[in-house]
Amino acid sequence: MTIISLMKQVPLPSEMRMGDDGLMDRTKAKSIINIDCQYGLEAGLQIKSEYPDAKLIVCSMGPPSFNESLENALAMGYDEAYLLSDRRLGGSDTYATGLAISHMLKHLGYGKGLDEDFIIVAGRQTSDGDTAHVPSQVAEFMGIPQGTFIETADFVDGKVHAKRIIEGGYQMMSLPLPCAMSFTPTGIDPRRATLSGAVKARKAEIKMFNIDDVNLGTELIGLGTPGESGSPTIVSKVATIKSERAPAKIAEGHNEVELVDSLLAHMKDGKNTIEVKAKKAKKAKKVDDTLKRIDFRKGASGILTWAEIVKGEISRPSLELLTPARDLANSLEEGTKVTTLLIGKDIGGLAQELIYHGADEVIVVDDERLEEYRILPFSETFAQVIRKIDPEIALFAATTAGRELAPRIGVKTDSGVTADCTELLIGEHKHRNRETKEQVIYGPILESRRPTYGESKLATIIGFVCPQISTARAGTFEVPDRDESKEGVISQFTPTLDESEFVSEIIETVIGEGGMQGLFEADIIVAGGRGTTSDGMQMVKDLAEALKEQGVNAEWAASRVMVDEGVSEYARQIGQTGKTVRPKVYIAIGISGAVQHIAGMKESDTIVAINNNAKETIFANSDFAIVGDYADVVPVLIEKVKAGFTFGL
Repeated sequence: MTIISLMKQVPLPSEMRMGDDGLMDRTKAKSIINIDCQYGLEAGLQIKSEYPDAKLIVCSMGPPSFNESLENALAMGYDEAYLLSDRRLGGSDTYATGLAISHMLKHLGYGKGLDEDFIIVAGRQTSDGDTAHVPSQVAEFMGIPQGTFIETADFVDGKVHAKRIIEGGYQMMSLPLPCAMSFTPTGIDPRRATLSGAVKARKAEIKMFNIDDVNLGTELIGLGTPGESGSPTIVSKVATIKSERAPAKIAEGHNEVELVDSLLAHMKDGKNTIEVKAKKAKKAKKVDDTLKRIDFRKGASGILTWAEIVKGEISRPSLELLTPARDLANSLEEGTKVTTLLIGKDIGGLAQELIYHGADEVIVVDDERLEEYRILPFSETFAQVIRKIDPEIALFAATTAGRELAPRIGVKTDSGVTADCTELLIGEHKHRNRETKEQVIYGPILESRRPTYGESKLATIIGFVCPQISTARAGTFEVPDRDESKEGVISQFTPTLDESEFVSEIIETVIGEGGMQGLFEADIIVAGGRGTTSDGMQMVKDLAEALKEQGVNAEWAASRVMVDEGVSEYARQIGQTGKTVRPKVYIAIGISGAVQHIAGMKESDTIVAINNNAKETIFANSDFAIVGDYADVVPVLIEKVKAGFTFGL
């Protein structure tokens, strides 16, 4: 058996700078090993402990400076290291990255057939992009099954039994060899390199390839001519994200009772305000009628969305998709349709609900084999529907399923995918050919905007292959109003699926009481971070429960670190890789205020922060704050709530 670990170095967001071209320049930024990739490396070593004769290899793609991280992997216990490094890969999107890595693996002799004895392991996602796309794309290019968001994996009767984290719980799944798995940072902590390992690593050779070595052309990588060569998607512009929240009112007092009383008084008086200068009206862009306009869609038309089914109901994020889908359709040619694909068993009765929420047509795939979501048959079904109706845009919710399904479909359709979008607009793109200097305008084109580089920048990404695929961050868009007078078409589709699409199996699905739906609808959310570990977030939950007893629609939530440490389930995670919420009041307790967390709660009407470190950045993103200890302040706050205080609601 061979265990192949995919690894990436990532730049520190604090050292990223804007280049002269308006895009991010990472050339001078210090790099570190991506955190999730460290867990992927450890997962490979754990599998090796079960199969001592297995060979461990680590692969990466990037500049020669990545050798440092590869040496570290060798020092941890890996046997061989390979680096794909070529300037022609510069500007590659995740599709091109997955393609390049798969070419390297095939050059090394893997990917010849389903009887091969190898496993690909990787981290869940990288901190510079947070897309979680590449593991899915590599798996599709290699033609093997996959498991993403994996926490633990063991071997049973020659197959991998893996625990996969999903919204509200987990799944136990069985995967044959070969397969690919991406691991969450919730498993076994990565080991440190040993001294003997470091000595061995310094003597080892790291094999470097360029694209010619691995038989990879330039047609689908790097920056080329839109619609003709290069990566399917490009970053068209990057803007700095600025906060417009006024400074917080800090509670004053000599003890926890005085601090809480001060908070109550401040909230009664109201939050601070900040003068926001009126934005100057943008001048209408002059349209250069002399420039050639290119409609790259080649006849593709319409918007396609996916309705994910959870516990027999359409998930809220899937309904949210119908809001941007309708807006996009209205911005395109008259008569542009919104079509939703519904896959499952005995789910035809849900189709009308999608029409009531804005879909013009619902395509129903009703198959008992598809009762539970499985990526191989679902992605193949989706690809067949795309080939039939030829949509120009396809949208998915950025759930655990959507984040793995969209990129696998993207490979099947040779489309790029933009992850975790917070804005979706129709625009146009002016392109200047570097060789001929000719300028042309591409449009109409989907502008997918997503926060990146630690939520400090907002990148606009565009693609030139249809369908243009994007995933939307859950909670970003409102669920459209339900209109029972709306009419639409419900049609049936029967995909052609062979047994190879069902080689992976769902052994068990466990979904708890969760909190996913409640978080989106709550008026007050009480969230706990690292500072609430002393009692396993119990007082966070108690505060939420006390508010419920006062008749308030309240829920509790957690920061990513509490999920990674197993204190909270993923369904309750707030932030860039969790959920985006907009409650009337958000109470952040023991949360430092990492930009990734702020991304998921910054649009709350009122933010209250409680932390014992006055220097934490959460205070710069709050309206009211207490500098105090969790164990001292929260019990007093709970008593105030029991006495009738409900944070102004």
